Amino acid sequence: MNAITDGKLIIISGPSGAGKSTVTRELVLTCELPLATSISATTRKPRDSEKDGVDYFFLDEPRFTELRKADAFLECKQNFGLQHWYGTLREQVAAGLNAGKWVILEIDVLGAMTILEDGRYDPITIFIHPGGMDELEKRLRLRGTETEESLTARLETAAAEMRYMTRYEYEVINKSVAGAVAEICQFLQDHAKKNAEPQPTDAQPASSQPAN
Repeated sequence: MNAITDGKLIIISGPSGAGKSTVTRELVLTCELPLATSISATTRKPRDSEKDGVDYFFLDEPRFTELRKADAFLECKQNFGLQHWYGTLREQVAAGLNAGKWVILEIDVLGAMTILEDGRYDPITIFIHPGGMDELEKRLRLRGTETEESLTARLETAAAEMRYMTRYEYEVINKSVAGAVAEICQFLQDHAKKNAEPQPTDAQPASSQPAN
């Protein structure tokens, strides 16, 4: 078991098409906190622009299965379409936390629930969505990468994911990348400030801004 001594875990979830990856990249670049992303492992093949150990750890299925059986993943699952495995490596997360980083996991709702149920990490949880299912469908269609069948499946998955939104600490409607990044950064800075202030032993914990 890896010891966790410093740092903070941040979970960002949301349906496909919500803009999570773009927001996360900009957040790491612009927010003045020691943010870092955890590199996930996957069994899918790398795209042309992707590099092993930078975008993902690209593993074959036997190696992924070996790690899964060895409990090397904090969470893992077969992603959309039940074709490829994705997982968060415990060592990646522990190394970042022990270095004092605020480690961001961009994972789906089931992975997030797995970590919340684990009880050891007390993560900050953020759910990003575009404001409604109609807007989400519009964004997915604009991608031009979906068949009608896959689009329908993604929308059904998204509707199921949206039902988990109230389990998250913060809700962010991604109307613009800059706006979403600024909102999340403010959440995190407020959290850092609150934790830096000495708390009386008999003080009641302040309530966080809940998801609507």
